[in-house]
Amino acid sequence: MGIVILPEVRDPRFVTIRRGGTLTDADHHLLALWAADCAEHVLPLFERARPDDDRPRQAIDSARAWVRGEVRMMQARAAGGHAMGAARDLHGAARHAAYAAGQAAVVAHVAAHELGAAAYAIKAARAAAPAPESASAGRAECRWQRARLPEPIRALVLDDQRLRNAICWSVFEPAG
Repeated sequence: MGIVILPEVRDPRFVTIRRGGTLTDADHHLLALWAADCAEHVLPLFERARPDDDRPRQAIDSARAWVRGEVRMMQARAAGGHAMGAARDLHGAARHAAYAAGQAAVVAHVAAHELGAAAYAIKAARAAAPAPESASAGRAECRWQRARLPEPIRALVLDDQRLRNAICWSVFEPAG
């Protein structure tokens, strides 16, 4: 998959209570849904390049199905891997959009992948824009994502963006 965007030391706020962290199941579900929304927002960039490849869409659907209890974590995780496989021979916006979908699905397995979905979506928006507008397109995508953050996880995600911005290609603008 390329660059690893997870921190070397796991943040206990992204580890479920039953595994020794502080993350509730309800907040884990909100993280997965938000990640799915981020990925779905840029999914057309992949689908235009590969209209017959539904692996990224299936990954996003799997993330939401996991939240509803319709699929097990391992199924969502596998769907995420398939979405990222769809990205391998692509480049630019389509590749980043497929990675965003894959990252959204694997939130079921590791909650901290929520930021991967968001970061790849921002990279997709930047790559889809003409060069002079790339940075502003990324900032607009970041604002779009933040506007959709559910209140119970808002502070957590914004702090995560601040802490991991450097390992996430510095795509997150300062929270304001």
